[in-house]
Amino acid sequence: MTVEFVDLKESMTVSDAIDRIRQIGLDSETVNVCYVLDASRVLVGTVALRYLLIHRPEEVIGDFMNESVISLKTVTDQEEAAQMFQKYDFTAMPVVDTENRMVGIVTIDDVVDIIEEEATEDMEKMAAIVPNDRTYFRTSVFQTYKSRMPWLLVLMVSATFTGAIITKYEDALAAYVVLTVYIPMLMDTGGNAGSRSSVSVIRGLSLGEIEFRDMPRALWKECRVALLCGLTLAAVNFLKMITIDQRNPEIALVVCVTLILVILFSKLVGCMLPLFAEKLHMDPAVMASPLITTIVDAVSLLMYFQVATRILHI
Repeated sequence: MTVEFVDLKESMTVSDAIDRIRQIGLDSETVNVCYVLDASRVLVGTVALRYLLIHRPEEVIGDFMNESVISLKTVTDQEEAAQMFQKYDFTAMPVVDTENRMVGIVTIDDVVDIIEEEATEDMEKMAAIVPNDRTYFRTSVFQTYKSRMPWLLVLMVSATFTGAIITKYEDALAAYVVLTVYIPMLMDTGGNAGSRSSVSVIRGLSLGEIEFRDMPRALWKECRVALLCGLTLAAVNFLKMITIDQRNPEIALVVCVTLILVILFSKLVGCMLPLFAEKLHMDPAVMASPLITTIVDAVSLLMYFQVATRILHI
């Protein structure tokens, strides 16, 4: 915030207010909106410059000032402040302390910087990178290494679960080696589907469009989207496997049934994880692509081999 703003008294006339603006206007961040304070500097109203120009010089500010003031608190998070600017379409907002005494203002140019900073931070978290205030070239190699290493290590260790699952079903793969060809496709499709859902939900959370109590509605929507996407991809994939890959219809059925189940599971996980993170007061962005992909990879393999076991009787 900045402490340079135009403050007026409700007992001032329009003429007095304009004289006040002439005195301190050059040093103020903006004169488009003036703030009316009482003797204790408590914010009691606002007056836009255009109203001072419209009203007669002898009229008193207290008679026509806006008393319904929306303000920020000194402890308000900067991301929440940016959301309030977006909600109310303000160019400036007053900042008050716990006793409603005005201490400064935040202007729209500051909010633009905040939005860029928060968006960058969310992107870094969604890519499993520890947020950094420095620019790319100003960040040393060792600092970049430290920001990326923790999540890479966690993801590498968690990926060992997929190896353990493949080892468990080694006999099934030995009987139908062709099944291994479609493992990357199933895992990648599941990860992509989950990431799309999580990004949509995280955006909705950040904009205040979705809350935790909306989970049933969100899951129902994602379930319908998943079925449509899964059936479409499965149909295309089945034709491709039969005509181009020249695969056995039973093998194609295994892959396509798994594809539908994987997409359904991935989208539900991608929807739920950010909502649970928000409920637990964690950053939903952390629950994005890396963690979702790891969960989906392991479950996709389990689904794949379970479907193959039942259809192919192996």
